[in-house]
Amino acid sequence: MSSPILRATIFMSGAILSFSTMAIMGRMVSGDLDTFEIMLYRSLVGLAVIAGFVAWKNAWSDMKTQRIGVHAVRNLSHFAGQNLWFFAVTVAPLAQVFALEFTSPIWVLILAPLVLGEKLTRVRLFAGICGFIGVLIVTRPLSQEISVGAITAALSAIGFAGSILFTKKLTKTEPTLRILFYLTAMQAVFGLICAGYDLDITLPSMQTILPVVTIGCAGLLAHYCLTSALSVAPATVVVPMDFVRLPAIAVVGYAFYNETLDIYVFLGALIIFFGNYINIWTETRR
Repeated sequence: MSSPILRATIFMSGAILSFSTMAIMGRMVSGDLDTFEIMLYRSLVGLAVIAGFVAWKNAWSDMKTQRIGVHAVRNLSHFAGQNLWFFAVTVAPLAQVFALEFTSPIWVLILAPLVLGEKLTRVRLFAGICGFIGVLIVTRPLSQEISVGAITAALSAIGFAGSILFTKKLTKTEPTLRILFYLTAMQAVFGLICAGYDLDITLPSMQTILPVVTIGCAGLLAHYCLTSALSVAPATVVVPMDFVRLPAIAVVGYAFYNETLDIYVFLGALIIFFGNYINIWTETRR
């Protein structure tokens, strides 16, 4: 195993562990905190970490931006997607949530021509069709009633796709640290508004404070590990590693929450992954 592949494997192991930890901790505190409160505290923890790093580097002047509107749209999209995701992990099987989350790159392909002006090629269209078929297999709308958890998980993927698209627009002029700073700062404000609209914000208890802090740290670590993996290895290597999240969280759901190992979830996710991988492989060769 070459050094870059080994490093990518280590980073992706950290990302998989972090995403899984967020799901478990989110479900753990859902009885005491609603999704807006979870997002508020997650963002405050992340903001404290980022602000501390900026202060340590004395880089406050680097946080000035001329693209505050794009930051706002990007972070509002991510805020919506993350809230829906946290709700989904509390009411739906974890494996189903993760499987539907993998449709996010498919939505990126569909929306990229509108947001970024990119062409919708035949391969990208094929990937989109695979994603649609995969969603139908996971949710099976004709054989059973579609659950609220499945709907919110699928909608969260659209929110994450919007976040990815506008992040790509920002990366042309904005450094990663600035993007993360506005991510945590704006989402803390969004969370405060949404959680406090009824003038009743539940504070973390002694039982939930540790899981809440863990969610905030795991969220930052997950994105750092995923970005670092993509920086040292090709996407065609990283994406299959990310797919390990599905069987990993399925085992967690089975072991800790007595969730069944649904073959349709794995089959649908496999088709979604196949479409994503073919598209990435084609783009990399091009």
